[in-house]
Amino acid sequence: MPRIALVTGANRGIGLEFVRQLLARGDRVIAACRHPGRATALNALGGEHPGRLHVLPLDVASEKSRAELARELPLVLGEDERIGLLVNNAGVLHSGERFGQLRQETLEDSLRVNAVGPLLLAQALAPFMQDGTCIAEGAGEAINQASIGERLDRLPGALGDAFWPVVANLSSQLGSIAGIHRFGTPGYAISKAAQNMATAQLAQALAARGIVVLALHPGWVQTDMGGGNAPDAPADVVAGMLRVIDKATPEQSGGFFDWRGEALLW
Repeated sequence: MPRIALVTGANRGIGLEFVRQLLARGDRVIAACRHPGRATALNALGGEHPGRLHVLPLDVASEKSRAELARELPLVLGEDERIGLLVNNAGVLHSGERFGQLRQETLEDSLRVNAVGPLLLAQALAPFMQDGTCIAEGAGEAINQASIGERLDRLPGALGDAFWPVVANLSSQLGSIAGIHRFGTPGYAISKAAQNMATAQLAQALAARGIVVLALHPGWVQTDMGGGNAPDAPADVVAGMLRVIDKATPEQSGGFFDWRGEALLW
């Protein structure tokens, strides 16, 4: 069943690939980025899929920008339509951080963009999200953080052609406290650890509505952030994350998984 998805940081990299694949399979997409006028590849997709892509401005770290996006949504969605998938993809990684030279401004910016912004955006958009309580319960086999090592790709997940509504927060294994083995990218790592807690908190806040909230680790991807030496192509990673999202059920809500569906340690 086609659904409406909202993707942040949609002008390049993983966000752009999410938009491309969602449109290709027939979904409607609201693509948000800081400078829509400069998003050449994103706007080109609108010409290829007329009527199914809306591009809106968003600076996820700005309270004013988040509020403006929420005000625009009713005009885009229409009277009876709701968002079925929110992909919190927008993020920042400040390079060159060294112990002894860390700066408060850089750390605070990482937290605003990677942790605070996605949480407050989900809060602002929650009234526009579809409820999952109308979907029959028992649509998937339970899995949670206690079952480390199991894979979501074995689960039936969706019931028929219906999906549970999902908030997907793009996290990173660098935010895993259990997995730390060196000092590096502290602003990014700390902010992603904070985002993981925000995911767990948001899962509790939205549980009664049947909205599933996931923290997803895309791995090391060939993007502007990941660089050309990264082993994984954006198309493969996004296709994997969409499989995890499509098969997710409330039993997984609040969990931390990689793009192949492997549960990760906090």
